[in-house]
Amino acid sequence: MNGERIEDLQIKQEVERLRHHYEQIFSDKKPKEREAQLLDWSRENVIERVLINQHAREFGPPISETEVESALVEMKKQYENQGRSFEKLSAEDKEKIREALESQIKVERLLQSVCKDIPEPSRESIVEYYEENKEQFRTPEQIRVAHIVKYINWQTDEKSACDAIKQAREEVNNGIAFELLVDKYTDCPDSGGDLGYITKGQMVEEFEDVVFKLGPGEVSDVFRTRFGFHIAKLYDRKPAVLLSPEEVKGRIAEELKEQVRRKAVDEFVDTLKDKAKIEEI
Repeated sequence: MNGERIEDLQIKQEVERLRHHYEQIFSDKKPKEREAQLLDWSRENVIERVLINQHAREFGPPISETEVESALVEMKKQYENQGRSFEKLSAEDKEKIREALESQIKVERLLQSVCKDIPEPSRESIVEYYEENKEQFRTPEQIRVAHIVKYINWQTDEKSACDAIKQAREEVNNGIAFELLVDKYTDCPDSGGDLGYITKGQMVEEFEDVVFKLGPGEVSDVFRTRFGFHIAKLYDRKPAVLLSPEEVKGRIAEELKEQVRRKAVDEFVDTLKDKAKIEEI
């Protein structure tokens, strides 16, 4: 492409980078169709990336040594956070990293210039987006719940765990406060067993099936999950709420600007493709 060779390996690497996300979205497609489209998308991604890099190298302004050094400092921190030593890299590898960082900065500057004149969304466009996408701005129902749990594991068999939780529930029936029993019985005493506010989808289904049916102040019967036996107490319930346009106007404005940015970059890349010499060999 424009005299620069793209190896098959680059496309294969892009396929694997995209695969997990892609297969989640297009799980309904037949495997052969899905693989063919994934390969096609990966090829296009690599072509677009190479075209942008070529343009940035040829027309981008020079990057100062100070800017590269600053980016290198951040790269060294990443190595340290991952338990690796940057200083043990060979001189050749270090030079490749410097070149990659300089190229990355040039690309970032190029894309910033492509998107530099994006206007702020109008009030009308924000309201229109809100009306068309209201469900995005609905906060889910929340409950604050605590539990006492006995895990089933190599230390505690099913019967022992069940008997212990039944005993805890019996003490609640006899008037002892749930909170006073947590340390005595639970295998998870953090925060007095209080899980804070949760929404559906955060906990395992067997747990949610019970606790979301409780009323404030109510303690559940003994129930089983894949982890063990529980009793739970509900403290508070917050209903689902639709946030107002005023509360989410900042989020909407950013989303609208991002849509315009993506369109500007797509149009810019299309002009590069129109001028590019792309050959299959």
